Amino acid sequence: MTTQALSLAGTPAAAPLGYYSWTFGQGARDPYYIMVVIYIFFPYFSNTVVGDPVQGQSLIGYLNATAGFVLMLTAPFLGAIADKNGRRKPWVAATVLVMIVGAGLLWFVLPQGGGVGIGWTLLILLVISVAFSISEVFHNAMLPSVAPVNKVGAISGMAFALGNVGGLVLMLFVLFAFAMPGTQPWSFLPAEPLFGLDRASHEHDRVVGPISAVWMLLLTLPVLLFTPDGKTSGTPMLIAARQGIRDVVETVKQLKHYSNIAIYLLSRMFFIDGMVGVMTFGGVYASGTFGWQSTTLLIFGLCSSASAMFGAYVGGKLDDKLGSIRALQIAIGMSSLVLLVLVSIQPGTVLYVVSVSTEPVWDFPYFQTTAEICYFISNQIFAMFFVTGLSSSRTLMARISPPQMATQFFGLFALSGTVTAFLAPLMVATTTDFFQSQRAGFASLAILMIIGAVLLLKVREEQATVANQS
Repeated sequence: MTTQALSLAGTPAAAPLGYYSWTFGQGARDPYYIMVVIYIFFPYFSNTVVGDPVQGQSLIGYLNATAGFVLMLTAPFLGAIADKNGRRKPWVAATVLVMIVGAGLLWFVLPQGGGVGIGWTLLILLVISVAFSISEVFHNAMLPSVAPVNKVGAISGMAFALGNVGGLVLMLFVLFAFAMPGTQPWSFLPAEPLFGLDRASHEHDRVVGPISAVWMLLLTLPVLLFTPDGKTSGTPMLIAARQGIRDVVETVKQLKHYSNIAIYLLSRMFFIDGMVGVMTFGGVYASGTFGWQSTTLLIFGLCSSASAMFGAYVGGKLDDKLGSIRALQIAIGMSSLVLLVLVSIQPGTVLYVVSVSTEPVWDFPYFQTTAEICYFISNQIFAMFFVTGLSSSRTLMARISPPQMATQFFGLFALSGTVTAFLAPLMVATTTDFFQSQRAGFASLAILMIIGAVLLLKVREEQATVANQS
C-alpha cells in the first residue's frame, strides 16, 4: 500500500497528470514573452514601427513601467479575493483569453506607425502585459497544493523548461517558414515565405502575435482540464472582494509576523526585475548596437531558449538538492557578472578596452564579427542562470509562504516584480534618454541585481504560519 505524497500545503499532492499538466500553463505563456517581448516583436516595434532604437527603447521602458504601476494597484487584492473564493482556474482562463485577443491584434501593427498606430499598439501591449502577470499570479498559486514537497523545485524548473521548448519550436517555425526563405541558397529552405507572407511589410515579424495566441490557447487547456483546482467556498464575489481587501490590510498590519517573507519580497523586487530587464532589453540592445535584423534575432532567440531550457532543468534539480536560496544566490551572482560582460561589448570592443576587428571572421551569414560572437555566447550563459533564478524564486516563495494564503502572497510576489517593474524600465528609459546611449541604459540594471542579492542574505528558508487576525 502506497501513501500519497504531501504537498507544501500539507494536503495530498495531485496525481502526476495533475502536476505535470500544471507545467503547461508556463509552456503556454512563455513563448509569447520569448517571441514578442524579447526577440522579435519588441525589437521590430522599436526599430521599424517607431523607427528610432533609442526612442523605441524609451517607449518600451515607459510601457513596462505603466504595467507595473497597474499591477501594484491590483495584483495583491485579486490574489486575496481568489484565496477567499477558493478557485484559481477561472482567473487563469479569463486572463489567457484577454492575452489571446491582444496577441492576435499585433498582426495589425504596421511599419512606420501604420495600421493601428503607435498609441494603440502601446495600449494593446499594456493590456497583454497586465493580463500576463495576473495570469501568472493565479497559476503560480496552484503550485504549493499540486506538487509533492520533494519535487516542487523540479516541477517549477520543468515548467520553465517547457516554456522555452515552446519558444524554441515556434521560433524555428517562424525562422524556416517565414524569415529565411529566399534569403539563403540552402536546399532545405522554401523558395518563398509560406502562406504568401510579405517580408517587405514585416509580416514575418508581426505573425508572431497570432502564432503565440494559438499556442497559448492550446497549451492552457491541459491546466484547465487536468490540474486540480481549489474548492469553491461559495462566498459571493462581492463579499469575497470585501474580505480579500480586508485580508490584504490585515497582512500589512501583521508585517512583523511575516518579516522573513517581506525581506524576501523586497529582495526579489530588485533582483528579478534587473534579470527580467536584461532579457527584455537584450534583443533591443543587440539590434541597435549590431544592427541585427529579425532573422539574426530569431537565431539568437532560438539558441538562448535552448540554453534557458537546459538552465531550467538543471536549476530545478539544483533547487531540490541545495535549497532554493542557495540556487537563487548562484543565479543572481552569475547573472550580474554576465550583464557586465554584455554591456562591455561594442562592435569594435569587448571587455570595455580590448579592441577587436569589425571584419567578418567566418562565412556564416549571421554573427560574423568577434564582438557579435562574444555577445551571443555571453547571452547563452545569462539565459541559463536567468531561468534558474526565475524558477528558484518561485519555488522559494512556495516554500516560505502560508499555503492558506498562497494566492495573496503570490499576488505580493507578482507585486515584488512590478514595484520595480516600473522602476527598472524607467531606469533604463531615463538613463538611455539622459546619456543618449543604449549601453548606459542597459548597464543600469546591474544595480538592481546587486541590491537584491545583498537583501537575500537576510532571508531564511522556512515556512511561515498564518498570523492571528485581530
